[in-house]
Amino acid sequence: MQEVVLVIHIMLAFSIIVTVLLQQSEGGALGIGGGQGSMMSGRSAANLLTRLTTIFVGCFFITSLVLAWIAKQDSVGSSVLDVPAPAAVEETVPVEQNIPQVPISN
Repeated sequence: MQEVVLVIHIMLAFSIIVTVLLQQSEGGALGIGGGQGSMMSGRSAANLLTRLTTIFVGCFFITSLVLAWIAKQDSVGSSVLDVPAPAAVEETVPVEQNIPQVPISN
């Protein structure tokens, strides 16, 4: 189930990117797109692409919520603060080792 929703989520992300890039900018600063010879021109193209973008964004939001809900269901219901404290460590006195003596010359 999660994989299917994730694939739909990724397809919606690419669809949003494409529809946003196809839209003609308000200021026309780049001078790309539009013109008299385009397939869709004027307000109808803007309305169609705006509606498509809105629909894609709404579906993207819904799939985001569904993925979060699925992740919540798969997770363990415990908190980091619920973990028991570690056991007390026993302190031991180190055993004295025989340290070799350096011979002193006369």
